Amino acid sequence: MSSSFGTLFRVTTYGESHCKAVGVVVDGCPPGLALTEADIQGQLDRRRPGQSALSTDRQEADRVVILSGTEMGRTLGTPIALQVANRDHRPQDYQGMRDIPRPSHADYTYQMKYGIRAASGGGRSSARETIGTVAAGALAMKILAERYGVEIVAWVESVGTIAAGTIDGQTLTRAEVDATRIRCPDRQAAGKMESLVAELKEIGDSVGGVVACAIRRVPVGLGEPTFDKFEAKLAQAMLAIPATKGFEIGSGFAGTRLRGSLHNDPFIARADGTLGTGSNNSGGIQGGISNGETICLRVAFKPPATISLPQETVDFSGQPAILEAKGRHDPCVVPRAVPIVEGMAALVTLDLALRQEARRAMRQQNS
Repeated sequence: MSSSFGTLFRVTTYGESHCKAVGVVVDGCPPGLALTEADIQGQLDRRRPGQSALSTDRQEADRVVILSGTEMGRTLGTPIALQVANRDHRPQDYQGMRDIPRPSHADYTYQMKYGIRAASGGGRSSARETIGTVAAGALAMKILAERYGVEIVAWVESVGTIAAGTIDGQTLTRAEVDATRIRCPDRQAAGKMESLVAELKEIGDSVGGVVACAIRRVPVGLGEPTFDKFEAKLAQAMLAIPATKGFEIGSGFAGTRLRGSLHNDPFIARADGTLGTGSNNSGGIQGGISNGETICLRVAFKPPATISLPQETVDFSGQPAILEAKGRHDPCVVPRAVPIVEGMAALVTLDLALRQEARRAMRQQNS
């Protein structure tokens, strides 16, 4: 069950990077929702390879097909299967690497765990697998927006040592994010980021970065005690994305440098009679439960492990080897990771919202 995620809104992804197709099965989508491929395709277009000179040269249209779970453009409440064909796959590019575990890849660990592996492109450890979560996440975002008014927007906060200035996640739009190829809304910083990534692609090297995300208008009360806290589920989801190495929420690690008197979020009375907080160091979650403020998180991505520069390593028998990767790769994953982070955030938020709805219904039934 390691390829499944969620409790009431449950997704199961399938496929390898160079097989015939990849996709996802979504179980738990409410019936009667208007749904066509167009509702999902936009996010896949933002994730697909070959969309700019800053990404991999692999060319994939990534057109999604709804195989089941709808009729006449509406969901039936039954499992929804979404599929995307792999068309520009080249498993032959990896023939010379079958006997060499690539540095910082999953080749060695998969081989040791299963005794076999998909040697072309990394198989399930490839970011190609994220097509399923982006497609399911697009569906989840549609439900969240229509049913709860929730908005989710992510953006590139940094690439290497180049960081954007202060970005207002409360008002930022997806159009502003997509206005630059690197998906950083700070245009001055974006220009520097793009120059760095283009330079590294030219020489065959790579660089990491940070994606920030804001989940807005989240209802109060989402999240479960202890192990299913909202931030715990977000961390699990984000760290399941390939190439991730860190997760922060709210003030994150910077908050450790503050005193409690400065870090605490004082409550304030809103005009509508509800409570809010004067600051948001908690990142919209307290005690594992949403407090109604915007949920702010950050995800760190390492430099892509596939680079074209020769690397000294050893083969599976321990003999010295020189690895020169010929597969196509991103010099920096963060521009294409933006819709992946949004999708994962949507999957967690919707699942917890449905769980809270179920609890509320049980409470009303018992009262």
